Amino acid sequence: MSVVKSPLPEQDRKTVGDALQGALVDLVDLSLVAKQVHWTVVGPRFRSVHLQLDEVVASARTHMDTVAERASALGLAPDGRAETVAKTSGIDPLGGGWTKDADVVRVMVEALGAVIGRMRERIRATGEPDPVTQDILIGLTADLEKHHWMFQAENA
Repeated sequence: MSVVKSPLPEQDRKTVGDALQGALVDLVDLSLVAKQVHWTVVGPRFRSVHLQLDEVVASARTHMDTVAERASALGLAPDGRAETVAKTSGIDPLGGGWTKDADVVRVMVEALGAVIGRMRERIRATGEPDPVTQDILIGLTADLEKHHWMFQAENA
């Protein structure tokens, strides 16, 4: 059942819906990964990495809301439930326990790199069927790339 009717043709709606759902899952999981290592980071760069992780979490949460609301506006029910995220995320799972600051940086570089790669695929896929969604994805990808750069610079 769809209460909201999409202005997009069905095939375009499917393409855009898949892109938005994938983006939502990636952003939810990215926020969870960043928050987990935020709580468990240890080492000489604790404070700077700890604060940088908060920035990633805030950014991911802002963008996930924008993505979910875009899906809703198109008549697509976003699914950010834990079960869905766990089953469909493309981010490698974390181990438990304390995490050295250098390992946190590595984890974040890898997680952000993976998410950015998938976002760029979504940008390409949504260009023709829905430039509005593409614009949202471009903006959030630029933000993620800034975080990616900053974490890479931590280990330069």
